[in-house]
Amino acid sequence: MNIVTTPDSVLHMATAAMSRTPDERLRTVMASLTRHLHAFVQEVHLSEEEFEQALDFIVRIGQATGEKKNEVVLAADLLGVSTLVALLNNQDPQGESAAALLGPFWRANAPLCRAGESIARDDTPGVPLEVTGVVRDTQGRPVAGAIVDAWQASPAGLYENQDPQQADMNLRGRFETDAEGRFHFRTVRPAGYPVPTDGPCGVLLSAQQRHPNRPAHLHFMVSKPGHKVLITQVFADDDENLESDPVFGVTRRLIGRFEAQRDGLAATLQHDFVLEPGEMKFPRPPIP
Repeated sequence: MNIVTTPDSVLHMATAAMSRTPDERLRTVMASLTRHLHAFVQEVHLSEEEFEQALDFIVRIGQATGEKKNEVVLAADLLGVSTLVALLNNQDPQGESAAALLGPFWRANAPLCRAGESIARDDTPGVPLEVTGVVRDTQGRPVAGAIVDAWQASPAGLYENQDPQQADMNLRGRFETDAEGRFHFRTVRPAGYPVPTDGPCGVLLSAQQRHPNRPAHLHFMVSKPGHKVLITQVFADDDENLESDPVFGVTRRLIGRFEAQRDGLAATLQHDFVLEPGEMKFPRPPIP
């Protein structure tokens, strides 16, 4: 009879049950996932109590996800999975810009702004920052009409959807490159900030004795039909947490040069982007 007889026999029966899946990719992915999960359980000899704790953690990250944050994405970030997926799928063989994880705070349909406009909409206090750059293709040609979507945390370390003191869509904006591929906007210098620690992911960080503080950065999503959407971040080169980012998002090519101006009373960032040919496909927004 084709029934379970030993712990090792469960895997064979589970993968056999999935073998008729019509979607080849789904069949491959689920069979591999099942093999690795079974191997993990066998390797650590997972106890029943630990299994219950794991299931409870998965339930709680779902329950903690809502309009203000996405705890599921945060969990993937803290385990390094988000960065791993971004790096695996963006190997920059033709010199395109380095990709980074999307993070849990991107919102679609940020305001479309004029060149040079400020995304600090409600007189957000902080060090003024002027951001400029050029978008090019892998042949070095300027990409006109590309949309540069930028978003960031405030100098207090909060995204606008986390902070009732900020206006809706504060520190978010989209800019269209000109005929020379140039973009330009004003903002305030972002601060580093802790990832949310008021949910199960915070409990996990505490148990692992890891700090929650991300280095200061700007998020960018650059798009143009005929090109793969670039999702990336640019980190402040003077931040003390560059080597200990809790979501493992910092790579050397993502570190930007934030230059102080007027004795530190203002700053500039010049950063260019290179787009890869491909399909313009946007990610699903983690929050509304």
